[in-house]
Amino acid sequence: MKNASRREFLKTTTKAGVAAAAVATVSMPHVAGAQAKTRELKIQSSWSAGTVGYKLFEAWCKTMVEKTGGELDFKPFPESAVVGDFQVFDGVRNGVLDGQNIFWTRWPSRMPAANFLTSWPMAPVRPDVWDVAYYSYGLIDIARELYAKNGLYFVANVHHDLNLIHSKKPIRSLNDFKGLKIRMPGGIIAETFAALGARTTLLPGSEVYPALEKGTIDAADFVGPAVDYDLGFHQVTKYVIMGPTSTPTLHQAVDPLDIAFSLRVWESFSPRMKAVIEDAAKAFSLDHYCGIQKANVAAWPKYAAAGNEVIHLSEDDVIAFKKIAIPLWFNWANKDKDAGRVLKIWLEVMRNPSFAILNEKDVEGFEIK
Repeated sequence: MKNASRREFLKTTTKAGVAAAAVATVSMPHVAGAQAKTRELKIQSSWSAGTVGYKLFEAWCKTMVEKTGGELDFKPFPESAVVGDFQVFDGVRNGVLDGQNIFWTRWPSRMPAANFLTSWPMAPVRPDVWDVAYYSYGLIDIARELYAKNGLYFVANVHHDLNLIHSKKPIRSLNDFKGLKIRMPGGIIAETFAALGARTTLLPGSEVYPALEKGTIDAADFVGPAVDYDLGFHQVTKYVIMGPTSTPTLHQAVDPLDIAFSLRVWESFSPRMKAVIEDAAKAFSLDHYCGIQKANVAAWPKYAAAGNEVIHLSEDDVIAFKKIAIPLWFNWANKDKDAGRVLKIWLEVMRNPSFAILNEKDVEGFEIK
């Protein structure tokens, strides 16, 4: 009797299980179907395809499906793949793109404060000081406020490197910039080199090599050694120009990118998803910076092998450069109240005894109005 009862029980539960499975098949999508509903977000970077910077960005984007539990898929695009490099913020704001990973130096023409939200001439040279400014002094809140005015949401800074100058001609002092045709970012950086007598022009990364090769320009600022080597600058220039050991780069020693989304897209995320993306972007900043530095270690010997000479400017050049740059800080800070707010915070950061970057004599006689 017990064996018969057990057989009847198994028959009954098996039938019930089959029925339940049939109902589940109708009421719930198959796993593949659920994955097909993953939301794809198009994000364009300032990095050119094939560079170590873009490879790191691409690898990070591929992790986001898992990090978001299959909810989001970040689709990366290299520089100018969807819109021009200097039109990315408009592309994001207008819905052609969902997000961006670009250099802040694309912004100064429409947002003067952007000059001080990224590296500018004679700014702090250590990435950790930048993180202190953003997360301890509140710069991230101002950045988000200003992005929101332009229809975007600023998620986080992404550290990358110092910026080098590659030149077809030797530059052994600031005087050698006079008359030089040089690619530079816009805003305060271009104005500083113009004050030295250089003739500046603004070009996206993909146009720098052809301009150097054709002789349209004599020199070019761009990013760090690994990416610049990827772009072939060593083939069309002979000299790499840097500052002295105290200030390896005078004009852009820390040059972060951003991670940002259109405000419409950001507001469509749940609070949990926003937190996931913010945490992932902060972690990416460290991975990106360390990945770039690892590539730099391998890149420097290649410049020597290619016959490039690294020229270091002098400490006297640093003093002279600072005298040109600081008045321009205040000129830009007084263009609008937001630029003034940001520089005011930076002056506090640079006077912080932990950093001791600026003394009172450096800014004597200048004010933010």
